Amino acid sequence: MVAPLAATVPDSLLAVLKVIFLLLLYLFFFRVVRAVWIELREPKMVHAPPGVAGAAGMPPPPPAAVVRAGRRGRHPKVERLVIVEPTERKGQEFPLGDELTVGRATGCGVSLPEDTFISQVHARVFRRDGKLYVEDLGSTNGTYLNRRAVSAPAAIGKGDRLQVGRTVLEMSK
Repeated sequence: MVAPLAATVPDSLLAVLKVIFLLLLYLFFFRVVRAVWIELREPKMVHAPPGVAGAAGMPPPPPAAVVRAGRRGRHPKVERLVIVEPTERKGQEFPLGDELTVGRATGCGVSLPEDTFISQVHARVFRRDGKLYVEDLGSTNGTYLNRRAVSAPAAIGKGDRLQVGRTVLEMSK
């Protein structure tokens, strides 16, 4: 006759396994609360002292007006993000307002559902004090500005390239 498993395992081992299980459960709960906290808190802005180059050693972008008059006053030129890669969507434009989100979700201003390396809500481009900034929103694969990882809101200007997943967007006016 075979003895049940509980009868063959010492009580001290069961107590240790219970403690380990509870620790793992609390660790999981802590990670969930931390992720929610990071998602809800206000983003930190990185301010360089006067006379110092912008974040990550990059020079600050040239001063840019939100809307500039086009040639001979025809139509104003609005800042926009233009897809450079992948080639299937090359040239698609997204006008920039005060805030624009980038991700796979359909509610994003730049919705890229075919790029599986992008999070649902991956990054955002927003305006503060007349300048545009890009911020990673806790994405899995990161956000890159001119091939440098974005860890805090970073200034973005004309000609800068923003990479999210396999998609590359260029800032233009």
